[in-house]
Amino acid sequence: MQRSAPTPECGPTAAAGGDHTARSRFRVPPGRGGVTAEVIMVYLAEFVGTAILTLLGCGVVAGVTLPRSKAAGGGWIVVTFGWGLAVAMAVYTVGQYSGAHINPAVTLGMASIGELPWSLVPGYFAAQIAGGCFGSVVVYLSYLPHWRDTDDAGAKLGVFSTIPAVRSIPANFITEVVGTFMLIFGILGINANMNPLGASGDGTLADLFGTGVAPLLVGFLVLAIGLSLGGPTGYAINPARDLGPRIAHQLLPIPGKGGSDWSYAWVPIVAPLLGGVLAAQTFVLLGFAV
Repeated sequence: MQRSAPTPECGPTAAAGGDHTARSRFRVPPGRGGVTAEVIMVYLAEFVGTAILTLLGCGVVAGVTLPRSKAAGGGWIVVTFGWGLAVAMAVYTVGQYSGAHINPAVTLGMASIGELPWSLVPGYFAAQIAGGCFGSVVVYLSYLPHWRDTDDAGAKLGVFSTIPAVRSIPANFITEVVGTFMLIFGILGINANMNPLGASGDGTLADLFGTGVAPLLVGFLVLAIGLSLGGPTGYAINPARDLGPRIAHQLLPIPGKGGSDWSYAWVPIVAPLLGGVLAAQTFVLLGFAV
């Protein structure tokens, strides 16, 4: 497919929709020193976006897992669709403000190829992890009567964070690297083809649908990763999605909750970060348009 060259104002996003004449999604704010109102808005958007992601994503896991829920027994297909839609809705909501990274692996990958100032990375990380924690607390409150009626401590932990189906740290690590690589590589590919609606006049997907379809496509990408690579580990592919809710699980007074499995927690943190950097670097090394 022939790609139109991106304008300086339309850098790639985690799946941003909205006005491409606005500031570049990965290059804003411009990284002049100090904390400005624009920087605060960016961090607030990352907090809100990641909170939406975990509220809807962990929420669907709770609905399927907790035995007295009306959605109990919905199965893996429901979970993967739920997470895909959660990503799409989060990006639609905050993409115009921060690029909707909502994932430290996206942030680190973009910074590694010069698409985000390094000075902003710690703030992105903090906002994303805090948002992940907050969203999962809302899930806890939404299902408040159900925790006491659930005997399985592992099921309760699984609502908040990922648990490998077969615990093999090397294999689990590889799975998370591969899944996150596919996520970031796919995001970059999707956004390389997205232009303002009707801008090119060539009848391509980008011309027919414009950037507004990008978040939905990334949601389908997350669905595909969940269906294909999610089985071994539960596909964290996002450190904030796992660490934030795991912290909440540790702190919340969940009846009979058991431990938070901190011995495994480093895998869904380190592996996605590595996968994100590898994907971004590979995309650039192949000469693909960013």
